[in-house]
Amino acid sequence: MKILITGGAGFIGSHTVESMVHRGHQVTVFDDFNDFYRPDIKRANLAEVQDKIALVEGDIRDKEKVTRLLHDGEFDTVIHLASRAGVRPSIKEPELYLSTNIGGTFNVLEASRNTGVERLIFASSSSVYGLNKNPPFSESDLIDRTISPYATSKLAAEQLCSNYAHLYGLRVVCLRFFTVYGPRQRPDLAISKFTRLIDEGHPIEQYGDGTTSRDYTYIDDIVQGVEGALLYDGPKFEIFNLGGSQTVTLKELIQTVEAAVGKKAVINQLPEQPGDLPFTSADVSKARKLLGYEPRTPVSEGVPKYVEWFMSHKPTLEESTAVV
Repeated sequence: MKILITGGAGFIGSHTVESMVHRGHQVTVFDDFNDFYRPDIKRANLAEVQDKIALVEGDIRDKEKVTRLLHDGEFDTVIHLASRAGVRPSIKEPELYLSTNIGGTFNVLEASRNTGVERLIFASSSSVYGLNKNPPFSESDLIDRTISPYATSKLAAEQLCSNYAHLYGLRVVCLRFFTVYGPRQRPDLAISKFTRLIDEGHPIEQYGDGTTSRDYTYIDDIVQGVEGALLYDGPKFEIFNLGGSQTVTLKELIQTVEAAVGKKAVINQLPEQPGDLPFTSADVSKARKLLGYEPRTPVSEGVPKYVEWFMSHKPTLEESTAVV
């Protein structure tokens, strides 16, 4: 299968690229290597497979380049992971998030339907559930209270995907990722940042009283869900949650990182942040039934795995310049 993976140099993207390469697919990566965090970190993410893929640099907002890439590549499948990520940065730069995550996704969809792509897998987010008060969150839940430009951009992109499936027969699978972590995690995200700061003896920032909770999902489980979406042959448009099926409070997460690092955290407690969800919880029964999805790595195992990776790569990891 010929697969285009947008955003393939990122955290989730690079793991997905490796999986597709190992499964024998012909993979092209499209990534703009922007400076949200250091581009050399993203280039290093692809080091193990760089000789087995085609790499094209570009921005999904560049309609002409996206169109030319899809036309020349003759891809069977597009795994669309490229986006501007993060709730808090989206509040600071909403226009950037809307133009990339909505406009860029439109460019990818339009080029896909005009060049014979059979299947598009879209990376959405648990953020779309907003102030949903009925855990676990189900794909059939009413979504009417998103609370950040990032969440809005992902929900709007899902709707565009639905349009293209309905109007043009493009098979689209939207995957709502729930707080993904693991080796190569973006340096601005909690587990990555906590690990580094606790190891260095620096204070960590705890927003709120520590009772906010997340459904954390280990990267291997997310990739398993993407692999299942490649084979899905149900309705032309479908949405699936991919979560870890285990909600953990911020306090519990910090304690788990402390135990794995072997040091106590110095905590700087701050007010809760606008746009942050109070909790997330994934109902993955639909993905389990239709994609064969089965999360296998609980936080108690996944965090130590991440810390072990961090410690082994610490000599080559430098502090990120990511916007937090």
